[in-house]
Amino acid sequence: MLEHGGKLRDAARLYGRDDWLDLSTGINPQAYPVPALPADAWHRLPEPDPALLAAACAYYGAPALLPVAGTQAAIQALPRLRAPSRVTVSAPSYAEHAHAWGKHGHDLHLAAYTELEAAVDSSEVLVVVNPNNPTGARIAPERLLDWAARLGARGGWLVVDEAFGDTDPLLSVAAHAGQAGLIVLRSVGKFFGLAGLRLGFVGADTASLAALADLLGPWAVSGPAQTVALQALRDTAWQKATFAQLQASGQRMRALLETHGIRATGTPLFHWWAEAQPEAFHAHLARHGVWCRLFREAGRGIRLGLPPDEAGWQRLQESLHAWSNR
Repeated sequence: MLEHGGKLRDAARLYGRDDWLDLSTGINPQAYPVPALPADAWHRLPEPDPALLAAACAYYGAPALLPVAGTQAAIQALPRLRAPSRVTVSAPSYAEHAHAWGKHGHDLHLAAYTELEAAVDSSEVLVVVNPNNPTGARIAPERLLDWAARLGARGGWLVVDEAFGDTDPLLSVAAHAGQAGLIVLRSVGKFFGLAGLRLGFVGADTASLAALADLLGPWAVSGPAQTVALQALRDTAWQKATFAQLQASGQRMRALLETHGIRATGTPLFHWWAEAQPEAFHAHLARHGVWCRLFREAGRGIRLGLPPDEAGWQRLQESLHAWSNR
């Protein structure tokens, strides 16, 4: 299995403490307040809820969506819906994309974001994370729609992973996901802070959504997940307040890092930079009880999520100060 954020059990095993400040993911630390669940959310088989689909289409601005058990489920399933194809995946980016396409007989290629334009006409499938995880690189929606049209004209796909798109809604191409060749992935876990819910949505043309639904089978999303997500997607007051709070927290993180000579990129939910000594930086923060994300290979660097409270900000600041003065 590929490495991901989290893994606090590993942190405890390696460093022998249990008071971790976990900044290793890009998940909102101020999660949506989960409501009390009715008994039938647990008791009934979780058939698709039209109200949930309507709320999701309204929130994401998409013409049609398929709920899935986290976008990871779609990432693993999409390569199984095509005959062997030439596939280009943006790199560095969320590693599960390349991993999934590489397991099903496809001709896999990795391309830096500056090389994606050249890869469109030589690929049958192009996979882009926008904004990118971990670097925060962005591609204008006009370019993405042009790429989708060129790929779709010859039966190809542009897969756009917008898992972190909630904090930059003007980047989204979800409104165009009904056109042939465009597949958009959205996540409830990041902005809403509900990663444990395991819920995401796929936007695509009718035929592609039907094929994906058939592959994933019945009851793909649990009843409790549907119930919680319906309330969260309808709660515009919470969404507006959270959007503003995350923008402020992202600016605070950027300013804090800059005071220590770190020029980071990213989104309000996470910041990334190429670090000359990533293993040493990661170990230093760990000794201070701060668990960050270490990238060892392509794009060697560090990614930090947001602290959940003022005590967390202070611990991070003290850890960075100690690093700068080591």
